[in-house]
Amino acid sequence: MPRSGGKIRRDSKHRILRPGESVRSDGKYQFKYQMNGKAHFFYSWRLEANDPLPAGKMPCLSLRELEKQHRRDIETLSGPEGLTMSVLDLVERYIKTKTGVKYSTQEGYQTVVNTLKQLDFSARKIATVKRSDAKLFLIGLQDSGKSYSSIHTIRGVLRPAFQMAVDDEVIRLNPFDFQMASVLIDDRGRREAISKKEMEKFLKFVHDDNCYYKYYEAFYILFHTGLRISEFCGLTVKDLDMEKRILNVDHQLQRRGDSRYIIETTKTNAGTRRIPMTGDVYACFQSILESRRPPKPEPMIEGYTGFLYYDKNGKPLVALHWEHYFRNAVNRYNEIYRVQMPAITPHVCRHTYCSNMARAGMNPKTLQYLMGHSDISVTMNTYTHLGLEDAENELRRLSEINSARAELDRLNGKDFSIESNVKFG
Repeated sequence: MPRSGGKIRRDSKHRILRPGESVRSDGKYQFKYQMNGKAHFFYSWRLEANDPLPAGKMPCLSLRELEKQHRRDIETLSGPEGLTMSVLDLVERYIKTKTGVKYSTQEGYQTVVNTLKQLDFSARKIATVKRSDAKLFLIGLQDSGKSYSSIHTIRGVLRPAFQMAVDDEVIRLNPFDFQMASVLIDDRGRREAISKKEMEKFLKFVHDDNCYYKYYEAFYILFHTGLRISEFCGLTVKDLDMEKRILNVDHQLQRRGDSRYIIETTKTNAGTRRIPMTGDVYACFQSILESRRPPKPEPMIEGYTGFLYYDKNGKPLVALHWEHYFRNAVNRYNEIYRVQMPAITPHVCRHTYCSNMARAGMNPKTLQYLMGHSDISVTMNTYTHLGLEDAENELRRLSEINSARAELDRLNGKDFSIESNVKFG
């Protein structure tokens, strides 16, 4: 029989209280338990499930229902991992299950692990992490100066790792199962496409410059195909069907942190595609092939040879090279002209291509294919970047179409009244 100091404890209804149960001075029941050497409590205005709720109090489970739920949780967490597994242990276990992922993904995982190792949160036992703890952890990362993108990456590993623990019945709920936007300020600078006029000015500058002219064809192709830079770097002579004017994209070239070059499949299955060359793009590729001076013998990387561009050491150019070339070209432009050019990267070229095609009225599904997007929503997000000027142009175009139809109907003797009185400044 439960005793405290040799005395049976009862509530106001003379019911015997179990170990850990007590009644506070305000009449609220509480249950005390120990976890990892610390005292924890939960409370209720009712002891048993059939007790009436005091007037004016919010509905709640009874104390003994909460105790039962707590015991069930403890039983669930009583395995060899249970209450002993740390956040870092869980993340490392989760990463071990992710076999066959791309090298860039592996690097991302390792970055998250390295970051967690420097944080006290990594030592927390997963069974003790509540949703509020998870939110406060992310908020603390942002307060300490971590960028939204970095936190998004960290949470992108923690969330599925904790879900794995839920699926394994190691924990009952996933504390990271919430929207980041509900707790963090998105401080990312939106990576907008540059305008068509800016693109044309920049390309003309590169074309005429006595230093950067040698990159003109590559810059032009990136602006007019939407290729990912790693896809462009991976292109070989065999990928260019100059007779049919088709560009074959089925792999990408990357350089690892240890300087080893690797060939990977495209970012998604949809990334594998065949892209028709426009006349200008064809001419650029033709110029690249004519001026191509490969080392002898040409290097072979995982069965691929015949790359389009090489560095001074005879190695194929990779994304880092092109980011450097773009940055230097923009800096040179801005040294000359008072109206400054915004930052341009290979990804800005891709984004600009997508926006230009959207403005031109290309079918979204066609644009999705050309961009190699696996999800149409990614492509459609580009259309949200269109602004007032684009809306005015589209309305003007529709107005002109309606006017032409009305005139055609009039000439054909049809008495159709089509209103097209939209005026633009």
